[in-house]
Amino acid sequence: MAFPDLIGQQVPNVTFHTRQGDAWVDVTTDELFKGKKVVLFSLPGAFTPTCSSTHLPRYNELAKEFKNLGVDDILCVSVNDTFVMNAWANDQECENVKVIPDGNGEFTKAMGRLVEKNNLGFGARSWRYSMLVDDGKIVKIFDEPEKDGDPFEVSDADTMIKYIDPNWQDKPSVSIITKPGCPHCAKAKATLKEKGFDFEEIVLGRDASMTSIRAITGRDTAPQVFIGGQHIGGNDDLQAYFAK
Repeated sequence: MAFPDLIGQQVPNVTFHTRQGDAWVDVTTDELFKGKKVVLFSLPGAFTPTCSSTHLPRYNELAKEFKNLGVDDILCVSVNDTFVMNAWANDQECENVKVIPDGNGEFTKAMGRLVEKNNLGFGARSWRYSMLVDDGKIVKIFDEPEKDGDPFEVSDADTMIKYIDPNWQDKPSVSIITKPGCPHCAKAKATLKEKGFDFEEIVLGRDASMTSIRAITGRDTAPQVFIGGQHIGGNDDLQAYFAK
């Protein structure tokens, strides 16, 4: 099927029925887009493999980078009900992305991207795409190629952010294992922030155990820092890494 070229047009006028806490709250497209620069990406379904492992997490990870480039909000739309979307957002810990339930498929249908996935038992779902919207006007759309299966080639966060800023360069992913009350951990985190690195913190006793540190690093001290797939080591190692 050929998807309609909507660049230059306004986003569809739709009301989304959301559940916030114990209350039903209707959210309009005006509230989501008017006077804002917004990145929206749409996907086939919450809790599905590519959506959960890559698509949503990467947008969440790069949210601060998008913010620095003038993007006010990142929205994730799926043809799922609000309870499923809320549960998925909680499971994904995607606090930097707003999940939008298009339960009736009204927005997706108006975008011309509602497709049948009956072969998977999904019924009508959204084709995978992303778009940049400025004050309600569609600036750019990245539709995944029309192939069998679930192609994921152009609607990713990296493609979108490089469209907004062709000179943007990715920073390596950073993770740090810490323990509560550890002064060396605090210094390591402060150094990472000073150097402009966002990081994921894994706290001993909550997210992992000392067994995990020994199994992964061969050491039994905290912190342990990883940058771009490389094990840097403790705080002294981190200071030496940046001193090079």
